[in-house]
Amino acid sequence: MIGEIHRRHRSAEFRKFLDTIESSVPIDFDVHVILDNYRTHKTAIIRYWFTKRPRFHAHFTPTYGSWLDFVERFFAEITEKRIRRGSFTSVVSLEKDIRAYLAESNLDPKPFRCHKTADEILTSIARFAAGTLQSHGVRS
Repeated sequence: MIGEIHRRHRSAEFRKFLDTIESSVPIDFDVHVILDNYRTHKTAIIRYWFTKRPRFHAHFTPTYGSWLDFVERFFAEITEKRIRRGSFTSVVSLEKDIRAYLAESNLDPKPFRCHKTADEILTSIARFAAGTLQSHGVRS
């Protein structure tokens, strides 16, 4: 797991994180980056960065997509195992503990796995979308 903590969430910080990923992942691997639709991920600086690195593939998720389950699971896990159990006297001590958690997790990494196929997920999204349209009086 590659993690960084930045006090701000601008494209400059995101680019630094992408640089960290680039230097951490062997050159012969393709890298697929799953991104939400946050404006920071779509600036000219970031688009240019991806254009210059063809082994990096940016995938933007739909709002309320199932990818959030994995993000939420990660934050629930770090909250339960580290943050709630800790006592922090400063932001710096909290950041130090988060970094320690990431380092420990990397000693025996366990991926979050989706148990549904892509077709099952897409069918579910289609059902949800159809139901939403019908509840608003729109016929498909």
